[in-house]
Amino acid sequence: MKITLNGAEKPLEAETAITTLLESEGYADKLVAVAVNGTFVPRTLHTQTIIKNGDEIEIVAPMQGG
Repeated sequence: MKITLNGAEKPLEAETAITTLLESEGYADKLVAVAVNGTFVPRTLHTQTIIKNGDEIEIVAPMQGG
């Protein structure tokens, strides 16, 4: 199956939870925001939200500005 992750196509073996994807992408211990198909997913729902074939995922880390 394939998803789009931060604008790039990415193959996945099977449907997976957001938490698992974050771990595999190196975001496990980082504070990030996640959107699936343009809808923000609260951190409390990351383990319950399953990524499916064709989903568009955006992972955004906060940035400091000045």
